[in-house]
Amino acid sequence: MGLLDNIGDRLKAALGNAQAGGVPALLSGLLGKTDLGGLQGIVAKLEEAGFGTQVKSWLGDSANLPISADELYSALGNEQVQQLARHLGLPVDDALKILAEHLPTAVDQASPDGTVPKGS
Repeated sequence: MGLLDNIGDRLKAALGNAQAGGVPALLSGLLGKTDLGGLQGIVAKLEEAGFGTQVKSWLGDSANLPISADELYSALGNEQVQQLARHLGLPVDDALKILAEHLPTAVDQASPDGTVPKGS
């Protein structure tokens, strides 16, 4: 197993086992290392790309609507997806799968008042 595989496995485990407040901070930190600018940046990007319904469900009191890896790819674009995958140390498909699985919960947890705080 290579170094990048080990990093990817640790990230998957951390996301899978994160305490309630840990997922937003972990994803925000990761996203902050890309051109996206944290959770606030990815939320804005998704809204601009036409995924406002999903984002509103994550920010509101209703059940979180899912977003697929393909939808994330179309909203973020190749360059940002490649950045994200590099920072995760994972292939693009795996990085998108992890983001699709955990982003709704992370945004939901980071926005108890219905907005993602600046710097998140």
